[in-house]
Amino acid sequence: MTFEHPNNGYQETITNFSILWCLVFGSLYFAYKGIWRHFVLSLAIGLFTFGVSWFIYPFFAKNIIATQYRKNGWLEI
Repeated sequence: MTFEHPNNGYQETITNFSILWCLVFGSLYFAYKGIWRHFVLSLAIGLFTFGVSWFIYPFFAKNIIATQYRKNGWLEI
């Protein structure tokens, strides 16, 4: 999946490796991507479930990132 910023033409590609990076780095991956709501949410749920949710949350990472780009006005190309 590739998204393009409408103002400056910058392109960002979302690959299946986002699942791996979210699994390895946990909620810090969402902070790196600038998705602060999911950073806080995944951190809170991870602490509440003693880390069990960190094995489930990565499977939704690609969709979460794509949704955030769409909300920010990026165009999928």
